[in-house]
Amino acid sequence: MRYTAEHKNETRKRIVDAASRLFRRDGYGGSGIDGLTKEAGVTNGAFYGHFKSKGEAFRTVVLAGMEQLRLAVADLKASHGKRWLKTFIRFYLGPKRTCDIGESCALPSFSPEMVRADGETREAYEAELRRLIEEVSAGLPDEPGASRDDRAIALLAMLSGGVTLARAVPDPVLSKRIADAVERSAVALTSVPRKHG
Repeated sequence: MRYTAEHKNETRKRIVDAASRLFRRDGYGGSGIDGLTKEAGVTNGAFYGHFKSKGEAFRTVVLAGMEQLRLAVADLKASHGKRWLKTFIRFYLGPKRTCDIGESCALPSFSPEMVRADGETREAYEAELRRLIEEVSAGLPDEPGASRDDRAIALLAMLSGGVTLARAVPDPVLSKRIADAVERSAVALTSVPRKHG
């Protein structure tokens, strides 16, 4: 029995969506093909019809997640103008900090996995990270003596690390305190100081 292109695309999407949730929730090492196919509701044969290996599926998920973040930044810049940054910071440290781990942001979910990933995955991740840095940097105000790219890198590291720390603690009060402290520092990092006089 031959499947239509639409059926194949739908199956691939189900596998990628399931892999995305599973790799975020259990990490690369905690996720096997059997668990992935069960989560997607497909057979092992269907999985291997779309991906050569678990590593290829992981790379696909990582790149899709990084692209999703970059496109979200671009959309915020287009829809919020100069206010995009505070909206982004608040959203990142709010709903993206408290959502189900399977729906969490790719940056804090997958960055720690990269030190153990294969070279092809690391290189692909780096290329996407560079695109994300460029997207964020292009939306930052100019500041004398400060590189926008460096501030974009610091902002992304601060937000990703802040979410990681805030998710790591079971106390919701401490988690919120961490998020609030990171938010204040992120806003300060990306604001141009007003000149007095």
